[in-house]
Amino acid sequence: MKPWLLTLALAEQAVGVSDPNPRVGCVIVSADGATILGQGHTQAAGGPHAEVMALHDAQARGHDVRGATVYVTLEPCAHHGRTPPCCDALVAAGVGRVEIAVGDPNPLVNGQGTARIAAAGIAVGHAPDDVALRARELNIGFFSRMERGRPWVRMKIAASLDGRTALPNGASQWITGADARADGHAFRKRAGAVLTGIGTVLADDPSLDVRLVETTKQPLRCVVDARLDTPTTARLFESASPVILFTASTDAARRAALEAGGAEIVDVPADGGRVDLRSVLDKLAARHVNELHVEAGARLNGALLQTGRVDELLLYVAPTLLGAGRAMADIGELQSLADARAFDFHEVAKVGADLRILARNRSVT
Repeated sequence: MKPWLLTLALAEQAVGVSDPNPRVGCVIVSADGATILGQGHTQAAGGPHAEVMALHDAQARGHDVRGATVYVTLEPCAHHGRTPPCCDALVAAGVGRVEIAVGDPNPLVNGQGTARIAAAGIAVGHAPDDVALRARELNIGFFSRMERGRPWVRMKIAASLDGRTALPNGASQWITGADARADGHAFRKRAGAVLTGIGTVLADDPSLDVRLVETTKQPLRCVVDARLDTPTTARLFESASPVILFTASTDAARRAALEAGGAEIVDVPADGGRVDLRSVLDKLAARHVNELHVEAGARLNGALLQTGRVDELLLYVAPTLLGAGRAMADIGELQSLADARAFDFHEVAKVGADLRILARNRSVT
């Protein structure tokens, strides 16, 4: 199991680096299993994939990989995109066996990498179920985009024990502690894009970038702004990473001012006076966003939940009671308990003084 643990740890190092490519780790072990010959993880898009990094590492160490066993968390690619096929690199290197944690859902691969390796006379094995599950979890957004055509939508909410995200006057900084806030930024780091609504921009003036943990790549920062009310002085424009405003507005003057300030304006259909959120998700998928991290107010949270496309709730719950205040999500009044939005608890952990709850939409668990 030890090579698999190292391979998974390497794949985790690709978080915040490899998007939109999947997070992949690779370890090459001598035929007798006694020596690690090379290791690596996928680099930034356009750079080497994990298998090539591991082969280069073995070469730099002076190791001969002929007959060696390769452990890789995702099926080696079989197509020529920005880089040549990894399955061909492994065949050319003369390795003796390739152990694969999980197949690649990309239609351009999807079994073809495994087939080409096997056709070259190289033995192919598969990881234990627990390793396969961890490898898939690490790339849950990539699988979502490839299999469903949309990002994995994770909605982050910080709240009190009684479910309040702010006082009636809007004060919310800070309900949860510093550890929880840093943990939230680690989840931002996973995302290809961070999404909020115009209400949050006007009330909190957020920057929406990753600051509390180290990252190589910043996510896209996106605002649902039906009327283009985002101020040109917003903190969003102080950072270098792109800002996208999804709008149904045709106000040419507002568009020109915001574009001059650095925003990209993306038109989406209107839905009852609001932006069509399904269209927003489709457009983000077209931009190869694997994981979408939502940090918004009750109105946008509620609207997204009503689409049925929120896959996961990331809740940070503080051990406090606030009484009157703002709710997590405005989903309207239900007439029956059977109409409730159903989620299953996936993971619960203590983060500093607060509780982190991951709850997944029952339709995807």
